[in-house]
Amino acid sequence: QVQLVESGGGSVQAGGSLRLSCDASKYTFNKHCMAWFRQATGKEREGVAAIHRGGGVVAYADSAKGRFTISRDNTRNSVTLQMDRLKDGDTAVYYCAAGQPRVFRRLYADQYAYWGQGTQVTVS
Repeated sequence: QVQLVESGGGSVQAGGSLRLSCDASKYTFNKHCMAWFRQATGKEREGVAAIHRGGGVVAYADSAKGRFTISRDNTRNSVTLQMDRLKDGDTAVYYCAAGQPRVFRRLYADQYAYWGQGTQVTVS
């Protein structure tokens, strides 16, 4: 069974940076695309960034372009999201997800089968 565990959330002032990490169970990691989603209070879950199995192809939501960087290390079964120049609007619970999406660049949550428990990011 796929297990995803996020870490690295916390509170930061606007303009600051945070780095989120997600560790995945070994047997499945390099078979799946990995992505980060977020859900703010009272809002729907939205895609932030995704990275293809080999790490060579990435996709970002418009809100993340130029500020966030997704990367993966298939030798360590981990994916990270470096978030810079954070804004108030980035406050949300961030989720790591694994899947085999049919439309990779659209960041559709329903195309990801496995999810972590989430980590809170608060920007003030």
